[in-house]
Amino acid sequence: MADFLTCEIRTVDGKSLGVLVLTPKTFATGSRGYHSQGKLEIDGKRHQAQIQLVEIGSKPIEIDPKSGA
Repeated sequence: MADFLTCEIRTVDGKSLGVLVLTPKTFATGSRGYHSQGKLEIDGKRHQAQIQLVEIGSKPIEIDPKSGA
């Protein structure tokens, strides 16, 4: 897993609105991935943004202690 990733938010015509740095995260569900949050300004208004990338299939398999399966 990479130490961090970057995500640039741009308008359709390519104007950069901001860059978010995503760091590795283990989510409450047990899944692994990356997460970031920050604030961006669009047309003079501030917006709060968050992004998450979840690795498909990274959630641990739960074993039933009674049946062992």
